[in-house]
Amino acid sequence: MTTEDTEEGLTYSEAGVDIADSEAATAALVAATGDFEGDFAGLIDLGDRHLALATDGVGTKLLVAAAVDDHSTIGIDCIAMNVNDLLAQGIDPVAFVDYLALEDPDDALTAEIGQGLQTGAEQAGVALVGGETAVLPEVIRGYDLAGACVGLAPEGTLFPGAAEPGDRIVAWPSSGVHSNGLTLAREALTGPGGYAYDDPAPFDPDRTIGEVLLEPTRIYADLLVPLRGAETHAAAHVTGGGWRNLLRMGDHRYEVDDPFEAQPIYEVIQDAGSVSDAEMHRTFNMGTGFVAAVAPDEADGLAADTDGRVIGTVEAGEPAVEVRGLELTDA
Repeated sequence: MTTEDTEEGLTYSEAGVDIADSEAATAALVAATGDFEGDFAGLIDLGDRHLALATDGVGTKLLVAAAVDDHSTIGIDCIAMNVNDLLAQGIDPVAFVDYLALEDPDDALTAEIGQGLQTGAEQAGVALVGGETAVLPEVIRGYDLAGACVGLAPEGTLFPGAAEPGDRIVAWPSSGVHSNGLTLAREALTGPGGYAYDDPAPFDPDRTIGEVLLEPTRIYADLLVPLRGAETHAAAHVTGGGWRNLLRMGDHRYEVDDPFEAQPIYEVIQDAGSVSDAEMHRTFNMGTGFVAAVAPDEADGLAADTDGRVIGTVEAGEPAVEVRGLELTDA
């Protein structure tokens, strides 16, 4: 990364999404509807197992798909954002339903979206069990895609959900920007003197900027069995809020000394928008899409059995994530 934190630069808030305001709104909703068990997904205790529900959408990545007229992969993103949240709690994803809201009916568009949903379902090992398509011309401009995933976890298979000081942090690479932070990425890339979506990527002339941004979110379903086979105390899907998602594993210090390299698109985003290092790590996954806090004597084996890497340790202390010379907190 190239922009110093002392410099003024584009922020996620200035681009249109204020994480603090979003979290406050979510907290208000939760307070109004009552407490529920679970962090990344809601849990219902059925006695011998837990039923889990997660819901999420694709966000403004849809605007990139519309700009380049390629909607064939955003269904993968929709399923990934839900399934990965279940996996972070040790839950088997079982079935998925989608909700597609359209400004106008469009057979070709819905067929493309369906193609991505089917591919995502196959990657995640879930059943597509229907959904809802609504035509809402007075509400929607273009379309919006969201969904919900149901999962099951037999008794004793949920991750405890709390990292312990001394744990090693095992991580797995992302496939790219995934489906978070696109509001900042789009604002940075397409601002004055920036890029068009059909411009060749500076680091890969065989791909356009739009194609790189549309790289589907990785689905981490293949990690569930290895994670359960190790002494996994907690896990986190690195989504909105970037590296601060590690704090969802508990109030500790997360010392990251060997993160995965950020994909080249991040340097292009940062340079185009003069975005600070801290803002990049508060917004994007920066090359790491999923993390777990694992007992120290089992971390190396877990990493070796998968495409993971031990990237750091969990330490006692004031809650923060230390990565690439930055200290990120919830504040």
